[in-house]
Amino acid sequence: MSATKPIFVVQKHAASHLHYDFRLEIGGVLVSWAIPKGLSANPAEKHLAMPTPDHEYSYAKFEGVLPEGSYGAGAVMVWDTGTYHNIKHHDGKLVPMDECVKNGHVEVWLDGHKLKGGYALIKTHMHAKPSWLCIKMNDEHAVHTKKAHYFNEDSVLSGRTIEQIAKEG
Repeated sequence: MSATKPIFVVQKHAASHLHYDFRLEIGGVLVSWAIPKGLSANPAEKHLAMPTPDHEYSYAKFEGVLPEGSYGAGAVMVWDTGTYHNIKHHDGKLVPMDECVKNGHVEVWLDGHKLKGGYALIKTHMHAKPSWLCIKMNDEHAVHTKKAHYFNEDSVLSGRTIEQIAKEG
């Protein structure tokens, strides 16, 4: 676990389908969502986020290839990482993160290498499986263009691309 502020990590994951795993440190584990289109800096874009199993805290720095036949087999790259703080208030009080997840309404302020500012994860009932929407809040870090990604696609840990990681392991 982190000593001060909780961490977040976004891992680009070339599994059966390319997606981004958004993970928030909550209660000593990484609570996770798979986001097919990744996190956007544009508040007008609402991206599907599917909950996935929690991961151990140590997984936050994993970059490499998960072997064929294992859960999530494929290349994994640390696309972004940093710290975050909870900004979800109700009746003037900060809502604990575990309650935010349970209630289906997470609001966080990210301070990463690429991602900055407010993001919300909102649970929806649009699909048969539990699903959420990931939405960039309209703040000073918002980008108002029609393009889904505005970020360097290299790893913040190694500087490699997902293709290089897949090839090199």
